[in-house]
Amino acid sequence: MARGLRASAADTATRAGLIAGAGVAGGIGLLCLSYAGLTLLQREMDPAAAWAIVGGCYAAAGGGLYFAATRRRRG
Repeated sequence: MARGLRASAADTATRAGLIAGAGVAGGIGLLCLSYAGLTLLQREMDPAAAWAIVGGCYAAAGGGLYFAATRRRRG
């Protein structure tokens, strides 16, 4: 029984480490994509307008994900 408990604990630790690594990689990827998009937009327009467009895209994505998550829970 102790062997199974140790194996389960090791599996949980491995899974937690992979989830944390994926979260960090996703955050860095999102930051790099945002910076690249912002750089391209600032070449064509005012920096404040470029920030507003990037922020609006994140707001729309967040709203869509929120509604998708709440719809799945209800239905």
